[in-house]
Amino acid sequence: MARRSAVADGHQPAGVDGAGPSEHALGPADDPWEAASGRRSRRGGGSARGGRWGGSGGRWWVWLGRAVLWALIIVILVNGVRAPFERFTAKGTPSAGGSGSSAHGFPTTAAGAFALQFAHVYLNYDPRTAEARAQQLKAFVPEGASAQFGWNNVGQLQLTSAQVAGVDVRDADNAIVTVVAGTQGKWFRLAVPVYSKNGAMVVSARPALLPPPAKAGLPAAGVRDRDGALESELTSVMAAFFSAYARSDQTALQRFSDGPPIRGLADSVTFVQVREIIAPQGAVDARTVTVTVGWQMPAAGGAVGGELDQTYDLSMVKKNGTWYVHDIRGTAQPNAS
Repeated sequence: MARRSAVADGHQPAGVDGAGPSEHALGPADDPWEAASGRRSRRGGGSARGGRWGGSGGRWWVWLGRAVLWALIIVILVNGVRAPFERFTAKGTPSAGGSGSSAHGFPTTAAGAFALQFAHVYLNYDPRTAEARAQQLKAFVPEGASAQFGWNNVGQLQLTSAQVAGVDVRDADNAIVTVVAGTQGKWFRLAVPVYSKNGAMVVSARPALLPPPAKAGLPAAGVRDRDGALESELTSVMAAFFSAYARSDQTALQRFSDGPPIRGLADSVTFVQVREIIAPQGAVDARTVTVTVGWQMPAAGGAVGGELDQTYDLSMVKKNGTWYVHDIRGTAQPNAS
């Protein structure tokens, strides 16, 4: 019986010339990558020599695997170097959010609260309580400052309202906090200089009274091209809607609403009437209309409450010939009635 040559199979006995132990050490049993490639090649009809793939297909898979492995290693190294760097640089970057710090690192939120508390002491004085005021001011003013910090112990002043309007940061340690204050029927701005260092603060100099913001003049534009037909059509719709809106009548509100549920005012006011509707020209199935409504406000002791006219913007959509309210909010339209 004829015997097939071992050379044809790519394997030679150890006793055959040219098939020494060194070639056996490079066989497929010791290189699983190339062993797998060789098995695939034999199934596909390719030729193998000494356990190695004689073509280029097996090598391609080997190099692809190595390339993927190196790419993964590079990504891990880059991320490992970048993450600590980003954390380091983030610590030195002031935040405009929760930390309340400015671009210079000044603690604007804390300084605003500090200046507001100071204003409540500084803008309240009475000769009968002068000593208590002086003691309270010590928590805010520099050491060695006058006990009343500029007040001559004469007259009375009572603060009725105060709030922080802004913080003008000069550098990392200094800022001017503007407090809008009301006293005895007048209102003004109080500029409070604040020095901050390592979390500690002090009013670094005497404050300054400044005039309140000037009143702006509205542009004389308004809605020039009004849709009178739509305004008339919406009169009864708006009356029914705002009546339900005052009572928070959810069943009625659902009949007029398109979109998110509208909650209403829960009987905190009483609907009087729709004073005016302003509907600009626009699309046949969507408009934003401005509506002025009269509310009767609650009164104590059974007395008749006064009326307040208030103005709203309503986003309206038309479906199957009926107008629905998609959204209701306060208006920003100049010259709104």
